[in-house]
Amino acid sequence: MKKNYLNILRCPRTKSKLSLEILEEVDGRIKEGNLVSENKSSTYPITNFIPRFVPSSNYADNFGLQWNEFSRTQLDSFTKKTITFDRFWKATGWDSKRMEGQHVLDVGCGSGRFAEICLKTKAIVVAIDFSSAVDAAYNNFGKNENLFLIQADIYDLPFAENTFPYIYSLGVLQHTPDVKKSFDSIVKFLRPGGFICVDYYWKRFISVIHPKYALRPITKHMNKDKLFSIVKKSVPGLLKVSNLLISIPIFGKFLSRFIPVANYKGTYDLNAAELLEWSLLDTHDWFSPAYDNPQTKSTVENWCKENDLVDIEIFHGGHLVARGKKPNS
Repeated sequence: MKKNYLNILRCPRTKSKLSLEILEEVDGRIKEGNLVSENKSSTYPITNFIPRFVPSSNYADNFGLQWNEFSRTQLDSFTKKTITFDRFWKATGWDSKRMEGQHVLDVGCGSGRFAEICLKTKAIVVAIDFSSAVDAAYNNFGKNENLFLIQADIYDLPFAENTFPYIYSLGVLQHTPDVKKSFDSIVKFLRPGGFICVDYYWKRFISVIHPKYALRPITKHMNKDKLFSIVKKSVPGLLKVSNLLISIPIFGKFLSRFIPVANYKGTYDLNAAELLEWSLLDTHDWFSPAYDNPQTKSTVENWCKENDLVDIEIFHGGHLVARGKKPNS
């Protein structure tokens, strides 16, 4: 953490400004320290350069394991492809030139997949995650002067309301305990005139018959290390079966959907090793989250209207995307 980021932080409990206690500083960054509320009632540690506003263990532990294990898998800088770039700009539709120097809130940053795209616009990216994925993001991009990483709770964010001109949350909200409450929570921090973009798993018939929903009642309760071990052992064989089915004319691709493995063959231009790694990551992502709550188009549109957003657009862009703008006050 850098000292100049202190001004955007607030105590999530009292909403007051925070003071800084420095225990260890490295090259102008606070490696270890504390953030203290004005009335001294609340103290939040800074550990390994990252302010921590949540317990070290929580319902997102599986994501922490996942993103620290696959910390670079989906980064465009690692794949040398534009997979994440294309998804981000298709979803947001934002003007990258207008983002330079602006504060952008990344809700559920994981290992920094979308933050990497945002940083290239020279925006100031404030990236939060509930899990230890923030450590993976710091290892990837922590030296970037425009990135401020925070471990925080989406329902109790450490900012003043109406702070950010841009907010996005991609691939995240369906994995929170209360999806509507999560959306309502982040909209509060959008500045009047600001833009927001979120996406969700799409609730439709083809989602209901997804094989993960038959197994998740078991897998989501499993020990995270045991589940991860099972996924690593079974994915290579399941991929072979899936690829065999895909090769069947006409019905093969449909039949392959019933094999419980993420398969991006023919979807992304990745080599065999990359396809396996993406499959491991996303198959684990299917079965490990404590929560998995797809949404309908009408539901997310109503949420946008209830939050008084304007210029609302709801469309399918890989996921069910919702974007809009907070009116100027």
